[in-house]
Parts: sequence; structure tokens; C-alpha cells
Amino acid sequence: MKSIIIAAPQSGSGKTTITLGIMACLRRRGLQIAPFKVGPDFIDPGYHRLVAGRPSINLDGWMCGADFVRETFTSHGSGADMAVIEGVMGLFDGIGENGDEGSTAQVARLTGSPIVLVVDAGRMAGSAAALVKGFAEFDPQVNLAAVIFNNVAGDNHGLLLRKSMAAALPRVKVLGCIGRDERLHIPSRHLGLLTAEENPLSPGFLQHLVETVERCLDVDFLCHLSCTHSHDIGKPGDVMEDQGAGNLVPIAVARDEAFCFVYEDNLRLLREAGCEIVEFSPLRDRALPVGIGGIYLPGGYPEIFAESLAANAPMKEAIRAAVEKDMPVYAECGGFIYLTRGVMDTNTEAGSIHDFVGIYPVTTRMLPRRKALGYREIITQQDSILGKRGLSTRGHEFHYSEMAELPESIDRLYRVRKLETELGAEGYRYKNCLASYIHLHFGSCPELAAAFADNCRKFNGSCS
Repeated sequence: MKSIIIAAPQSGSGKTTITLGIMACLRRRGLQIAPFKVGPDFIDPGYHRLVAGRPSINLDGWMCGADFVRETFTSHGSGADMAVIEGVMGLFDGIGENGDEGSTAQVARLTGSPIVLVVDAGRMAGSAAALVKGFAEFDPQVNLAAVIFNNVAGDNHGLLLRKSMAAALPRVKVLGCIGRDERLHIPSRHLGLLTAEENPLSPGFLQHLVETVERCLDVDFLCHLSCTHSHDIGKPGDVMEDQGAGNLVPIAVARDEAFCFVYEDNLRLLREAGCEIVEFSPLRDRALPVGIGGIYLPGGYPEIFAESLAANAPMKEAIRAAVEKDMPVYAECGGFIYLTRGVMDTNTEAGSIHDFVGIYPVTTRMLPRRKALGYREIITQQDSILGKRGLSTRGHEFHYSEMAELPESIDRLYRVRKLETELGAEGYRYKNCLASYIHLHFGSCPELAAAFADNCRKFNGSCS
């Protein structure tokens, strides 16, 4: 397997669109592409999946650590001709003491992948070469091999950029220059781009994108510069063995336009722990899948689809009944919101409420500004469906909503920190239902998947 990383000096440089174009172009050449995304983002991987035809996997050195990044890169890249990894923010933007953990540069070092830097050159000429030179020489362990200039004004502008690069940094290949093109714009909202579920890329968009990449970029050189990996980059024994072979327990996982934010590795680890993933739609299905031992409600945009979710009374009642019967239920962010009494309709003056499941006795209100953003570290304070007290796990929080303080009768299972700052208690439990605003990555603590699978198995056993 070969690999490349598409990175940028900063967010908004166009790396997502260019990454999609490269993936689509390589796939049309007959290559099997393994897509990856650095960091905790859910939206870009959805588009990767549409274009590459297989799930895109998050690689996050802060949430999951170096060993897990290597292992999951090997696991999900198996059978592919090339791994295409989209970076996050700027190439060297991370967190921690040296500001490197979770960065694209960290993943580049862990995987050995060369960097293709996407630079928005819309307001630069010779200065673009100085910028690229600084990035190329900042860390000798990171191989910045090529650059793509985006938002180029025309042929003369492109010629200036190429000449300045040839004079200042001839070892870094200019793969090409892409002009300004509103036809390549992907619409967005407060959390970022519209999701792939809401905005599936049209054949016309993809055709124009592929034609642009083929015309403007040296795709042959791109394939040539890719780093080649054997399938032993992960340490021996890193891959979890299947703990539930022969004793599978079905769990229902919400997957539709309203619930589309889930780490694919969470599902992989659940499968390896003995779960059979059964997808269902709270928007369209009238009942939960038969024979399940648990429910996983991921994040998404329940507020966007509030009217439809509220109208599906049979599904709300089915989930409510499952919780009351002590079925293990795990919900995060949008899934948590769905389990409250409802979300306020901000489009009406009266502020009417779209009724949701009602397990948690509060309503949710959407805000004009972001309420929370960032990595979170969690220490569990009690035993739960996710494992024993004292487990340390990591995740990410990003939302524009808030809800009133939950009553004291609802247990708080998480002690939450943001780096060294204590954020208080979170992780709300009612019976065997655990909900939180935080998206946990099970790769940070694989015991979570094993414990959830075991509790779902026990529930099914008690009901048989």
C-alpha cells in the first residue's frame, strides 16, 4: 500500500475539495483507495466514503495514541492500493505541551507518509515560496514532498508561483495550480460542511472535480511520490482479537441523516468485542430491530430533522420502553439531545418544542454561537455499561446547543478535563442509559467496547 497526506498551512485552504478530487481521480484510474482523516472530524470522512467507496477512518494521535494510529492505519488500509489521508487544520497544529499531539505532522511521522501541501495563493506570489520553505524546513522528520497552489488567478500568476518555488525550494515539486472555481464549492453550516447525507455530491460535480484535477495536477507524479508500506507498520499484537466469535449480540446503531457522526473504529472495536451492528433509522423506522441487546445513538443533527423525529412516535416509544427495561443504551451529543424532552424550534416566535424521547427531563436550545469545542479527557467515577470505575478515556466535544441542569437524581459518571483544566461532572446515567455531549473514541480505551458488548450480552441473556 502507498500513502500520501494532503495538508495545508491553515484551515480554509481547500484541502477537503482537493482531497476528494484526488481520491475520485485515482479511483477512476482503477486504484482501490483507503481514505483517512486526521483529527476528530466526522463530516469530511462522510464525503471520503462517497468518493472512495469505503469508510474513512479518523487518525488522532491525541485521542488514541501512537500505537493505535499505526494499528488502525494498517488494519483499514489492508487491501488498498493507496491510502489518501486528509490533514486537519494547519500541518503542525495540535495540542499538548509541544503543540504537536493530534496534528497532521504527528500522523505523517507515525505513518511515514509524504506531505502534499495545499496553499491558498489567492493573495500571494513570491511569498508563497517563502511560506512553503518554512513549512518544509520546520521539522526534518516530516517529508514535505509537493505543493498544490489553490485559488490561482491565471496562467501568469501560476508562472510566478512556479518560478519562485524553483528558485527557493527546487526539491519540492509543484504538482499544479488550481484556479478559482465557484463550481467546486461545497455548502456549509455552523459545524462545517453540510454532511454527505444531506448533500450527496452530484455526478456533475464529481465529473468537473476529476476533470479539474486531471487537467491541473501532475497525478502521475502524485502516484510516484507516495510512500510504500508493508502491512506490518503496526506493532505485533496491536490488532484486537475477536472476543465474541460464536456469541454475537446484535446492537442497534442509529445511522441516517440525523445521526451520522460516529467513529468507524468504535464500530470496528464493537464488532471485535462480539457485537453484530444492526443499523436503523430513527427518522424512518417505526420500530427497533428485533432481538437487540443494546442501542448506540451517535451524534449528528437532530435539531435539523426535529420535526420528522418528533413525528415518529412509535420509534420514540420503542426507545423509551427499551431504556425503562434496563437495556444498555449509549448516546452522545446529537443522540443525547434526542433522549431529552425535545428541542426548541428557533424558527417560531413562540419557541415551540419538538418533542423527543424524554428520558432526560430537560429541553435543548440551539444557540447562535458555539457552546463548546475541544478535546476532552474523562475519568469514569462509577461502574457503568462502558466499564469499571476509574477508566481513563478521551474524546471530543463540539456543539451549538445547551440544556438546563439535569436533576440530582441523574447520576454523573464522568469527571471531565480539558488538558489541565477541570470542567466538572458530565456523563448522565438513567438506569442503563448513559448519555453525554462528548464523542468518546473507543480506541483511547478499548475496554469501553468490550464492556458495552458484555453488558448487551447479559441483557439479552436475562431476557431469554
